[in-house]
Amino acid sequence: MIDGTEKVVVRGLRNVHAAETRISFVDPNGALYYLGYDIDDLVEKVCYEEVTYLLINKRLPTKQELTEFKAFLVSEMTLPSQIIKCLKSTPKQCHPMEVLRTEVSRLSQYDPEYKDNSEAANKRRAMRLVAKVPTLVAAFHRLRNNQKLLEPSKEFCFSENFLFMFRGSKADEEEKNAIDRFMTLHADHGFNASTFAARVTASTNSDVYSAVTSAIGTLKGPLHGGASEKVMYMLDDINTEEEVEDYIQGMLADRKKIMGFGHRIYKTEDPRTKHLRGMAEHLCCRKSSNLYNLSMKIETVVHEKKKIFPNVDFYAAVTLNSLGVPFEFFTPFFSASRISGWTAHILEQYEDAVLLRPSTKYVGEFGKAFVPLDQR
Repeated sequence: MIDGTEKVVVRGLRNVHAAETRISFVDPNGALYYLGYDIDDLVEKVCYEEVTYLLINKRLPTKQELTEFKAFLVSEMTLPSQIIKCLKSTPKQCHPMEVLRTEVSRLSQYDPEYKDNSEAANKRRAMRLVAKVPTLVAAFHRLRNNQKLLEPSKEFCFSENFLFMFRGSKADEEEKNAIDRFMTLHADHGFNASTFAARVTASTNSDVYSAVTSAIGTLKGPLHGGASEKVMYMLDDINTEEEVEDYIQGMLADRKKIMGFGHRIYKTEDPRTKHLRGMAEHLCCRKSSNLYNLSMKIETVVHEKKKIFPNVDFYAAVTLNSLGVPFEFFTPFFSASRISGWTAHILEQYEDAVLLRPSTKYVGEFGKAFVPLDQR
């Protein structure tokens, strides 16, 4: 090396600790913790609003605090008229993640506390974004389908409002529980790619909107949040359970990645999978859909051939499809859930107050002779 120091390259930053966090822990042995609480102890026992409050405030709310927080979120599930105007002029063929990335960035222009960068103001920004991201997703979906925009109802919980404003129909009890559990399970997941991207941006002391925009752009990729959309296209390609074996074998023979399977950290099954699998089963049975049986067959075949487990994206795709969400909106629904985790990490990064700036191992040349333009 030119400086006499050998640099060790860790491709993909596997097992590299870039910072400390109290927010969530991904246990390789198959567990997930939010602020010390096992996800299995939270799902079905708390609502998404409680999880959001926990992540942002680092503690669970009291009954009164939860009531006030729910009211705040519903009151903030509105968009500036200028944003709605922009959504109306957006080409309908745009991918929803492109629209979400753009409009979250645009929201900064209408921040009511634009000049206040205090910790308290940033926390309020975080909570407003938690409220507005689902509305952005719902609004673009309805506008591209020439449907009327809907206002949130004070009678509904936050996740229920999201589904109502998106579909235009009220969720029944099972659907309400499913969307709330979906959002809870997707709220945070350690230093995943999008969260890390948000923290890198926040480490420069850039604003909350910029950091969230970085996260959305990162989540869009098919190797991250975009995987669930790819899962559904795969499921849509297979007509019967009898076709699964040949289909999967063909993908493996072509060295294609089977979306929704395998995980960088977990050595066993993703702890979120069992909850989503159960949700998918109940929702599919209600609709007399064969999608769950097809999914189970794929899971069995892939595990037999590759010894890998489905990750959160696999049954998340089946769940959202059963709730009537179009394929291309799967990743926006992921974003509308993960916004609570992103903003919690952004706030924590501000507290850490250190620039995330890794080094590289240069493998290029040195001392190349320069050739003037007229001699090349």
